[in-house]
Amino acid sequence: MQYLIIIKKQSVLFILSFCFLLLTTPSALANKQHYSLTRINKNITVDGVMNEAHWQDATRIALQYQDEPDEKGAPPVKTDAYIYEDGSNLYVAFVAHDPDPTHIRAALRDRDTLWQDDTVALVIDTFNDERSGYEFYVNPLGAQGDIRMTDTDGWQQDLSWNAIWDSAGKITEQGYVVEMRIPFKALRFAQNKEQLTWGFALMRNYQRDVLYQLSNVGFDRDIKCSLCQFDKLTGFEKIAASKNLQLTPTLTALRNDTKSQLPGDWENGNVNAEVGIDLRWGLSQDAVINATINPDFSQVETDSLTLDINTTYSIYYEEKRPFFLDGASYFKSSLFELLYTRTIAEPNLGAKLTGKTANHSYAVMFADDDNSNILLPTNQGSGFASLNENTKAAVARYQYDIGQQGTIGVSSTHREGDDYRNTVLSLDGSYWFNQSDTLSYQVASSDTRNSTFLVENYNLSQTQSDQAYAIKLTRDKRDYKLFAEYENIGADYRTDLGYQAKVDYEKVVLGGGQTWYRGENDLVTSWSYVADWDKTWAQNGDLLEQEYEGYLSFKGQKQSIFEIGLIHRYENYNTNFYNQNIGYIYSGFKPTKDLRLSLYVEYGSRIDYSNEQLGDAFDTQTQAVWDINNHWQVDVKHSYSQLDNPQGERVFTANLIDFRLYYKFNMRSMLKLIWQFEDIDRNENAYFYQVSQINKDYGSQLVYSYKINAQTLFYLGYSDKGSQDDSLKSIERDQRTLFTKVSYAWQL
Repeated sequence: MQYLIIIKKQSVLFILSFCFLLLTTPSALANKQHYSLTRINKNITVDGVMNEAHWQDATRIALQYQDEPDEKGAPPVKTDAYIYEDGSNLYVAFVAHDPDPTHIRAALRDRDTLWQDDTVALVIDTFNDERSGYEFYVNPLGAQGDIRMTDTDGWQQDLSWNAIWDSAGKITEQGYVVEMRIPFKALRFAQNKEQLTWGFALMRNYQRDVLYQLSNVGFDRDIKCSLCQFDKLTGFEKIAASKNLQLTPTLTALRNDTKSQLPGDWENGNVNAEVGIDLRWGLSQDAVINATINPDFSQVETDSLTLDINTTYSIYYEEKRPFFLDGASYFKSSLFELLYTRTIAEPNLGAKLTGKTANHSYAVMFADDDNSNILLPTNQGSGFASLNENTKAAVARYQYDIGQQGTIGVSSTHREGDDYRNTVLSLDGSYWFNQSDTLSYQVASSDTRNSTFLVENYNLSQTQSDQAYAIKLTRDKRDYKLFAEYENIGADYRTDLGYQAKVDYEKVVLGGGQTWYRGENDLVTSWSYVADWDKTWAQNGDLLEQEYEGYLSFKGQKQSIFEIGLIHRYENYNTNFYNQNIGYIYSGFKPTKDLRLSLYVEYGSRIDYSNEQLGDAFDTQTQAVWDINNHWQVDVKHSYSQLDNPQGERVFTANLIDFRLYYKFNMRSMLKLIWQFEDIDRNENAYFYQVSQINKDYGSQLVYSYKINAQTLFYLGYSDKGSQDDSLKSIERDQRTLFTKVSYAWQL
């Protein structure tokens, strides 16, 4: 025991010494261009046609650099951008030339689904703090994508953020033209200043045999941050004050039919209709209050199924509910996920305040929840428990910006019920030694009082208190990267409003990689390798896992990527050790401009957690995305998994199909069909306990949607679910739902 503690301490000291020796080479920032933004007190018709004469008076900026695949290379095509403001809106237009417009890649898209298309984009750092910003993408037909991003430890994007803005695109004989109108009330920026300076980049993704990324900024790959290299845009004088008030009433109605036994007859449910209202009030341009009464927290689109066989940890699902998405980035800490809003299952009401003033960012949220989910973790697995009682949840975070890119933050989460509570306090931050080397850290403490229900049903102590620590050091250079991490998570550490799927461990990680770049016309445009080693102990000193992993990656023509990797893992499961050796390959490419194919294959030895033995596993994941034309699109995913025991017997075979078919009438109107099917065939003789041989789950959904913007929309749909086990002769549907939703956003 003492010997293991000495080894762990020496490992941590080695990480710190090794990494601090690396943090010695400063990087000079690229030269930034400064532009003066034109004010023109005239509106435009957003139609993708620049027929307004005053566009010629706008600030004109050429996209003169190729950033991918060549660093600071010459663009293969010409692109000019025009930008101006009128005191209430920011106007942007792109004239994207193309030598052969028939090769332009674009289709009618739902919002935030245009990433495989040719696109143009505006990225703006409205606080000019070089830490966070907004991204606005438009494809040649006018489809939108918007993102909230941060750049304190590399470029991190939050696609869930949605704004209300206008865009249009039109393909011409010379290429295509895009127009955008972005209301200032959709953005957050410094208040009470006569004149503002924003960091900005104008970008174009030119999708051909390779993906060309063009910009007005010649990015230096030796500099880790991107926002710190942006050009500057000065102007925005005396931007007109706005009430910045948005009211969104919502009407939802549904009827849910069920079967109490299978097979059996349907029990028709009642039609339930509810009216709710969301309020978004901008106290200023840098602070926003969100409130919701009787909210509609239903998810119109079903979660994607994931094969969860032979795993001991809970599945993570993305948040899709609008109230939780607005301002979500203000609650994020550096290394731990202290707020996972899917744990708030059935709230009656909610309110939050998020904002930023100078170097100070702040966020507060409250929710009243009738069905709270709690993640109960160990170092061997985790699962969710439902309290089935009313709880109150409160979250708060404050962050202060230090130096050029550094931050320090304090977070707190609290949830309580009649005889239950959980409180977490945390300190975190990041420090930039130079433009390539960064340090991130976080310390957290939790205190929990478990309810009688949790104590009796989940074998928990009445009280639990513990701490968690993490530190991460990285060096990101043009040709190589190095990283080191250390985590220490206490056995009784719980973040009941967050997501911490594993506790009771200490972990050390060391790794790095190298990249070689070739020309844009070469068969292989770049290749790299990454390797890492990690070791994990339980808090009592017992070894849990030691792993070595490495892979080679190649990028080339047809936007292809090919990876091959090996993993050696020595793992402790229920006091028994297992040597696992796994090999895998991944490949993806575009054989045509309208088709994307990908394949993942994995083979090796793996623990059979159900029977506590080492088996031979084979897994595949395939996907095909095909734009049949501008209106029709099909997206098909198939996952396959099989496991054999040491005697050569098949333990299980699992298949999962996720089929999605889309028909877009126009940019606002769409019909979507989702069909999901999971089939797990277990060998009853290969288990040490009774199992069902047949395990089938089925779900389908047909939805018509009409969206004017992210908040003004209409849905009409039908969904059903079914299953089969050994007691049934075929799949029996046991749930079916008819639903509709209407919401309208009034901006005042």
